[in-house]
Amino acid sequence: MTDTGGGSRHAGTNVVVFGGRSEIGMEVALRLASGASGRSLVVLAARRPDDLHPQVAALRQAGAAAVHTVAFDADDLASHGPLVEAIIAAHGPIGTAVLAFGILGDQSRAEADAAHAAAIAHTDYVAQVSLLTVLAHTMRTAGSGTLVAFSSVAGVRARRANYVYGSAKAGLDAFCSGLTDALRGSGVRLLLVRPGFVIGRMTDGMAPAPLSSTPDQVADATVRALRQGRSAVWVPRSLVALAFAFRMTPRWVWRRLKR
Repeated sequence: MTDTGGGSRHAGTNVVVFGGRSEIGMEVALRLASGASGRSLVVLAARRPDDLHPQVAALRQAGAAAVHTVAFDADDLASHGPLVEAIIAAHGPIGTAVLAFGILGDQSRAEADAAHAAAIAHTDYVAQVSLLTVLAHTMRTAGSGTLVAFSSVAGVRARRANYVYGSAKAGLDAFCSGLTDALRGSGVRLLLVRPGFVIGRMTDGMAPAPLSSTPDQVADATVRALRQGRSAVWVPRSLVALAFAFRMTPRWVWRRLKR
């Protein structure tokens, strides 16, 4: 765990981004670094934490009380519990945990390569479930905390063009919906963010879909929803109508859609 300066305990305002290189995760952290509740200590958890110098510098400039980095491999499920314990031991209770890791994968490859299909599902669903469970249990014990998870409009109804990724997001969406209910009255809450196509590194080279957004726009909506105490948010809001249309589209039409 790397210390980049500043105090080590800011209980209640600590922000941990699991997936510290994520564009959306970073944008959310930048907005939370110095917000209405005061300056936050931020922990960026990612592979190769020593390579996060640009992200650390940006957070410090944004007003974070301190920024730390720690090694994190989302696919190593056995490491999730010990990592969360280590972060809390070093910096105090986690106020907000942002789960910003995930992979899009290659749908064409996944249709012929079972290992690749399983890898997409493992990172985008199994690893998310594991870490959310660890964090939810830990926060319940502390009596407070906020979880932020990212689903997708792709999870509303699996499409021919990306059904492996879409199925993982559908599973995550269902899990988070149930977890939200399970956390009721515990002092812990979960915000589920459902963006559409996000123009960024993950989708580089792909033509934007209708109702696309940017990492900035997703982060703005996420932080606004956090401050409003919401449990779910679509980005943009007009995706609610599109999601309804997705569910109502006849299957013979649905299977012919390219996007």
